[in-house]
Amino acid sequence: MVSGSLGSRRAGPRSLLVVIGLSATIYAGLAHSETCLLSSQQAGTTFPVEQIETRWSCSLQSIISDYTTANKIGPIQVLLPESDYRFLLDRPPMAATLINRLDLSPYKSEARGPGRFWVNDGEGTEGMVELVYRDSTNRIYYVEGTHTSTLLPDIDGKAVVFVKMSPGQDGQGTEAVETTLVAYAKLNSHLLAGLVSFIRPLLDRTIARKLTKGVTVVNRLGQEMRQHPDRVLFEATVSPSLPSEEVAFLKQALENLGQSSNRIPSRAFSP
Repeated sequence: MVSGSLGSRRAGPRSLLVVIGLSATIYAGLAHSETCLLSSQQAGTTFPVEQIETRWSCSLQSIISDYTTANKIGPIQVLLPESDYRFLLDRPPMAATLINRLDLSPYKSEARGPGRFWVNDGEGTEGMVELVYRDSTNRIYYVEGTHTSTLLPDIDGKAVVFVKMSPGQDGQGTEAVETTLVAYAKLNSHLLAGLVSFIRPLLDRTIARKLTKGVTVVNRLGQEMRQHPDRVLFEATVSPSLPSEEVAFLKQALENLGQSSNRIPSRAFSP
């Protein structure tokens, strides 16, 4: 009886310590997540931030709450069906290869793991892009990169890019996607961040131009796919060829685009 009673008395404090420890851990986790809450409204556009994995919340919030520059671009129209646009959007190496080989822009990209890509626009900007969240109409990216130019000092920093897509049509009834981007960038250099009031106009224009070009060059790729399907397919299959599944997708996409173009009636003008 004595030993049992003594064991119970010893177990009591130990159990209490365990409860206190768990409570502290849970409270700290809740407090941490509460300080990293993301707003669903970004520059007047709604994004499903509640779907983002919690491990990303603080990394994104640290940029959004203390950004150096913020930009909203669009909507920009891309003349591609939604499914084709999403396929290319989720395969930067494929899109960059076609864009480069078709002489639309000197883009380069390589996969560096699931949802992670190295990208280089051939104009002084390169870095790592990581997919944080995606669904049928949204993409959210975390970016770490550098920019070198003659107009600005060398820059390195982080960014969060929100992408919103919605279906649309051009004036002739051609399928299209309306793309809106919201981007927050934060410089890593405290010295440059301190000078941001002087360089912000140029920095804003540079980032806006990069974001706009990233969408418009895909639109130009879409135009090439509609107008010159044979050339696009040739560039996709010339050595080194794109992966077989990407070539198969491209063949089907080009065929579908050709059929849809034939279904669109030409405009008739009265004399």
